[in-house]
Amino acid sequence: MKVTDHIKEAEGKTLFSFEIIPPIKGKSIQELYNNIDPLMEFKPPFIDVTTSREEYVYIDRDGLLDKKLTRMRPGTVGICASIKHKYDVDTVPHVLCGGFTKEETEYLLVDCHYLGIDNVMALRGDAMREEKYFEPTKGGHPYAKSLVSQIQDLNCGKYLHEVIESDDCADFCIGVAGYPEKHLEAPSLKTDLKRLKEKVDAGADYVVTQMFFENKKYFNFVEAAKEIGITVPIIPGIKPLAIKKHLQLLPQVFRIDLPQDLIDATDGCKNNKEVRQVGIEWAIQQSKELKEAGVPVLHYYSMGKSDNISAIAKEVF
Repeated sequence: MKVTDHIKEAEGKTLFSFEIIPPIKGKSIQELYNNIDPLMEFKPPFIDVTTSREEYVYIDRDGLLDKKLTRMRPGTVGICASIKHKYDVDTVPHVLCGGFTKEETEYLLVDCHYLGIDNVMALRGDAMREEKYFEPTKGGHPYAKSLVSQIQDLNCGKYLHEVIESDDCADFCIGVAGYPEKHLEAPSLKTDLKRLKEKVDAGADYVVTQMFFENKKYFNFVEAAKEIGITVPIIPGIKPLAIKKHLQLLPQVFRIDLPQDLIDATDGCKNNKEVRQVGIEWAIQQSKELKEAGVPVLHYYSMGKSDNISAIAKEVF
């Protein structure tokens, strides 16, 4: 079922969902299952599975370093299929511009269609570790908007090199990212909202926001989006603070602000166990307020760990 259909069927009830990352290659999927199991009691209608960018590794060959491209966390579509089969839940693979040609994207989408996967999250993706700025892959998409257009074309039977008349066309529900505090590369929030509108106009069906720690920023973002004609559901993304180092890492990596009350509470912690509890309590209060406001879904960035997400959900759902 499509994410948008799950929202319609809920009739105003706030749904619970979360995002996971594939295991590093060579690792068992069982650890992933062990972290999903405790969250299934909250009846998520869908689970997101991230896709990693490729990265360079250096292989020692007789004293010479050989530079090779690799993906440390492959298997997004396979994991989606496994979770769908094991838990009877919809899955949402992340489809990236970076690291994929348009042809590779088409093959991935065809695989998703064969597997009965009805939803995809279309993202530009981050720059590679060795790049200061995002560089489009040769033969790939430079922006999420054009990726959305390719997916929407496929929904209409328009493949890259031909139009195929078929009674079994794909019908993907397309999610895209939104940034309550603007994308780190955008010159202004107003400009960033215009880019979001372009993605919606290209065919995006819903939006999931980047993490934020002050609900006012989400509410203001939703209001500003409505003012420029964005009417699709905007799902808030929540990430509980987990380690003290997040105070430096999150603003640096995601260009977001942290509330002073949260900073002060974290600074007063003696260890990361205490920080994790502060993060849980903060996310509970965030979640309750958002739920009371009638958000369609509360979407949690779990990073593969479920204990803190489970503790939050127990208090909210």
